[in-house]
Amino acid sequence: MTALKNPAHRAWLVLIVATGITWYLGEVGAAGTSAIVAMLVIAFIKGRLVILDFMELRSAPLMWRLLLEGWLILVSSLILLAYWMSLK
Repeated sequence: MTALKNPAHRAWLVLIVATGITWYLGEVGAAGTSAIVAMLVIAFIKGRLVILDFMELRSAPLMWRLLLEGWLILVSSLILLAYWMSLK
């Protein structure tokens, strides 16, 4: 369990579990708005973990965190907006 004391290792474990959940949703043919939102939330969490732990921005200046996390929020919002517009 000493390996889980490292934030990168914990992030890696979460990424593996999140990828497994996404794979499972695809395998069972999950569809509809709730499935899309769930997959988008999982992708957002994975992207945030990569930014904070693998790009080592967790302790970076606030400007860099806001810039990259803002980019992630913007991209996720645009994908959700495109999905919502496609439903009309």
